[in-house]
Amino acid sequence: MSRPRKRLAGTSGSGNGCDAQRLFAIPGGVLKNRNPLVTDKGLSGKRTKTENSGEALAEVEDSNPQKTSATKNCVKNLSSHWLMKSEPESRLEKGVDVKFSIEDLKAQPKQTTCWDGVRNYQARNFLRAMKLGEEAFFYHSNCKEPGIAGLMKIVKEAYPDHTQFEKSNPHYDPSSKEDNPKWSMVDVQFVRMMKRFIPLAELKSYHQAHKATGGPLKNMTLFSRQRLSIQPLTQEEFDFVLSLEEKEPS
Repeated sequence: MSRPRKRLAGTSGSGNGCDAQRLFAIPGGVLKNRNPLVTDKGLSGKRTKTENSGEALAEVEDSNPQKTSATKNCVKNLSSHWLMKSEPESRLEKGVDVKFSIEDLKAQPKQTTCWDGVRNYQARNFLRAMKLGEEAFFYHSNCKEPGIAGLMKIVKEAYPDHTQFEKSNPHYDPSSKEDNPKWSMVDVQFVRMMKRFIPLAELKSYHQAHKATGGPLKNMTLFSRQRLSIQPLTQEEFDFVLSLEEKEPS
């Protein structure tokens, strides 16, 4: 997705972790931007990204708040694991390169940044449901080989996304007000690389097999809501994906 760069974030659970720098996130989901835009608040932040079933260019997902009631009910029953998408290859959005890979996250101060640019209500609600210490897979999206590259954790719970108020930012939202912001972001910190990259094609083969056998990935959101850039995972899904690290690629 194209997005203004995400600001660098601190690891504490309070305060503004993005004062130093920004990265980018994907619209409707999350993507990070590697090339910071310097403003009076510092570098711009990361953006969320959405993707279609063909891993095409990210686009802003459905932003109708009337469609979030089901999501609110779902959030109540979420596990403590997530999948968050970001674009590892360069792509310009309104003149801003929204590239942000797990290597870029690892290179940030304290290996931490804010996950900004989400402009989809369901993805935003998932961000707001995240708790300190919860883990998320860092998913490389909209690239030659999409898939899960590593692990990160939530180090600051949801707070207002600064990019919604910045007119120069690709994710500026003139309808959002500072006294009643529409959009939120969290801070994330690099945990580790996967022992091996888990490609989308491999996950898809398990998903298709599990639909017939009732396996762990039978209802994985990655395949039912392909363009959603922030996705919940059940404990069973999370554990199964981790177990793939120890197996030869299928």
